[in-house]
Amino acid sequence: MLDINKLKFDEKGLIPAIVVDAVTKKVLTLAYMNEESLKITIEKKLTCFWSRSRQELWLKGETSGNYQHVVSITADCDYDALVIEVEKDGPACHTGSESCFENRVYVNEDKKEFSLDGLMKLLKGRKDTLPEGSYTTYLFQKGTDKILKKVGEECTEVIIAAKAEDKKETIYEIADLCYHVMVLMTEQGITLEDIHKELASRHVIDHKVKQEKMTK
Repeated sequence: MLDINKLKFDEKGLIPAIVVDAVTKKVLTLAYMNEESLKITIEKKLTCFWSRSRQELWLKGETSGNYQHVVSITADCDYDALVIEVEKDGPACHTGSESCFENRVYVNEDKKEFSLDGLMKLLKGRKDTLPEGSYTTYLFQKGTDKILKKVGEECTEVIIAAKAEDKKETIYEIADLCYHVMVLMTEQGITLEDIHKELASRHVIDHKVKQEKMTK
């Protein structure tokens, strides 16, 4: 672990901190820390910043309830900037947006990468606007029973492909299953973060069980 005394704070005693969602890896905000707020962040495992406008410490979520639980803190090669990965309890931006970085300036469509987070946003957009001619719109219009039927059908297709040891077909069917499960998640208001937290809690339990077995 890096000794925080090696960090280089600027002439005002501040260091920029880029906050990133530990699940989606999306940049949430850019804030500043001084040595005291960094120590509080490490001690409480909650992000604490120095407000340059109010000239005071600012524990994120103290008034809004949108706390940011720290997963890791990493310094850059020059020790003068930080990246903080967090699991958040709510929107990161004071406007109510998930991230402070929502005003897109430019996107090179040829280089735009696929992401599960992007797909979830697309599905939510389909649910909100219900554009004509969209298969996703059709599923949302038919409702939960239809979506569940498709999830069941895709589960069966995965089993058939895997049983045949057809890797290419299995990948194809798993992708279909993932899509329909994500449609179901969108229909019922379940987020990727909800699933991540559930899996993370099981990982902790599994780790404890392994430790207990090793000590017996």
